[in-house]
Amino acid sequence: MNPARLNNYWQAAGWLGVGLIFYLSLTPIPPQVGIENGDKLGHLAAYSLTTLWFAQLYTGLRQRIWLALGMVALGIAMEYAQRATGYRSFEVADMVADALGVAIGWLAAPPRLPNLLAWMENRLRH
Repeated sequence: MNPARLNNYWQAAGWLGVGLIFYLSLTPIPPQVGIENGDKLGHLAAYSLTTLWFAQLYTGLRQRIWLALGMVALGIAMEYAQRATGYRSFEVADMVADALGVAIGWLAAPPRLPNLLAWMENRLRH
């Protein structure tokens, strides 16, 4: 089931996630994770959750391929944007973490896991 009734809200929430990726990627003082290379876990989580979110809205194979390519491109673009800021650093390892996150989000997407957005929409109806 495709979560259609609240599609505009689901889309808006997903784009807020993308906006959060922009903000966290370009803010001068990003939040710190208290473990070594913890930022890589942040990259992995952000890109896997955002990919998973949109994969529940775009269920066709072609749509998901474009989604994955777009998310990987976003990760690459954010690293180059960080380099241009002068206060953030460019790291290939961050791009790898982003791409791995995209792959995890893809693999976790329906039909392997339930469509949580459709489930929430169904629960809201009753």
